[in-house]
Amino acid sequence: MTTFDATVAAAQAGRIVPAGGIVRFGGDARRFWLLLAHGAILLMCTLGIYRFWLTTDIRRYLWSNTELAGESFEYTGTARELLLGFLIALAILVPLYAAVFLLALSLGEMVSVIGLMVLTLLGQYAVYRARRYRLTRTVYRGVRFHQTGSAWRYAVCALFWWTLIALTLGLAYPFAQSRLERFKMRNTFFGNLPGRFEGSGLRLLLRGFVLWLLAVVPFVGGLLSMLLAVNWRTLASASARDDLSTWLETSGLASAVVYAVLTTIWLLLSFALLYPIFQAVVLRWWASGLRFGEVAVTSRLRTAQVYGVYARFLLYALLFTAAAGVIVVPGSFLLARLTGELDSMAKEIITTIAALAAYVAIALGYSTIYQATVRLGLWRCVVESLDLSNVAVLEQVSAAGEPASPVGEGLADALSVGGI
Repeated sequence: MTTFDATVAAAQAGRIVPAGGIVRFGGDARRFWLLLAHGAILLMCTLGIYRFWLTTDIRRYLWSNTELAGESFEYTGTARELLLGFLIALAILVPLYAAVFLLALSLGEMVSVIGLMVLTLLGQYAVYRARRYRLTRTVYRGVRFHQTGSAWRYAVCALFWWTLIALTLGLAYPFAQSRLERFKMRNTFFGNLPGRFEGSGLRLLLRGFVLWLLAVVPFVGGLLSMLLAVNWRTLASASARDDLSTWLETSGLASAVVYAVLTTIWLLLSFALLYPIFQAVVLRWWASGLRFGEVAVTSRLRTAQVYGVYARFLLYALLFTAAAGVIVVPGSFLLARLTGELDSMAKEIITTIAALAAYVAIALGYSTIYQATVRLGLWRCVVESLDLSNVAVLEQVSAAGEPASPVGEGLADALSVGGI
C-alpha cells in the first residue's frame, strides 16, 4: 500500500512524456463485464450488502486503467471504510427521519417542507464530503489528491443555486455549475499543487441555449395549453347525470388530454435526442476548465462519441429485455402449473417470492448493462479526449493533506447522492 506521509517528488516516478496522447484508458471491457456480472450475483445473494465491495472494485478498475504520462492512478479506499461510513450515516439519519416524521404528524405540512429542505441541504453536504473522501483515496505517483473548504458552506451555496435553477426553468444551470465547480476546485489539491476552475457559465449558456429552447419551451407551452384548455367552471359544476362524451368536450378535458399526450411524447423525444448533446457539451466544458497550477486541461470530446455510448446501451438493453421476456413468460406459466394444486396461501407466497426475485434480477441486469456501457463508455471517451499542457509542473509536486473520513461517503450513499 502507498505510504502517504512521505513527500514524493513526481520526478522520482519517471520521465514526463510529451502532451500528445498523454492521457489514455487501457481497460478491457470484457473484464469489466465479468466484474459487474460477478458483483450482480453477489448483490442478490447478500441482499445488497456486497455493493460496498463492488463500488470499490469499480473504482479500482477505472483508476488503475487510467494512465497519465505512462503512469496509472491508484484508488486506495476499501469496502470496509464504505460500510463503516454507511452505518454511521444510518445512525445519524434514522433519528432525523423519525423526528421529521413525528413533527410532521403533529405540526402539519410546513414541517414536511422544512424537513425536505434540511435533507436536501444534508444531501449537498454529503456530496462535498464524499468528494473529499474519494480524492484522498486517489493517488498518482505516490501523491494523493485532497480537498479543503467548508462542506456546509458548499451545501448552502448548492441549495441556493438549485432553487434558482428551478425558478428559472433551468436557465441558471450554467452559472450554478460554474460557481459550484469553482468552489470545489479552489479547495482541491494534488499534493501541494492547488487546483482551480476556469469554465465560464456564460459560455456554457450560449452553447446550450438552443437545447434549452428546444426542450423546455415546448414543454412549458404544452403545460400551459393543457391548463388553458380546461373549462374549470364547467368541470366544477359537472354532475354524475351528465353524458360522459358531452362532459369531456364541454369541460375541455379531451383537449387537455391531447395536449398532455403530445407534451409527454415531445418530452421523451427531446430527452432521448438532446440529452447526449447536452451531456457532451457539459463534459467538454467541464474538462476544459480544469487547472492544477500551470497544468491546463482541454477536451476534444465529440458529441458522436456520446451518442455511440447511449446507442450501445439501448442495443444491449433491448437484447436483455428480449432475453428476459423469453425466460419470464414461459417461467410464469411453468410456475402456475407447478403451484396449481397448492392452497391459495402457499401459492401466493411462492408467486410473490418468484416475482420479487425476477424483478431484482432484471433490475440488476439493467444496472449492469448501464455500468458496462454508459459509465465505462463515458469514462473512456472523456479520458481519451483530454490534452494537458505544462505537464512538467508535476515534477515539483510533493505530498500533502490527510486522509478524510468515510462518513461523508456513507451519507451520500444513504441519501442516494453518491457517485464514482
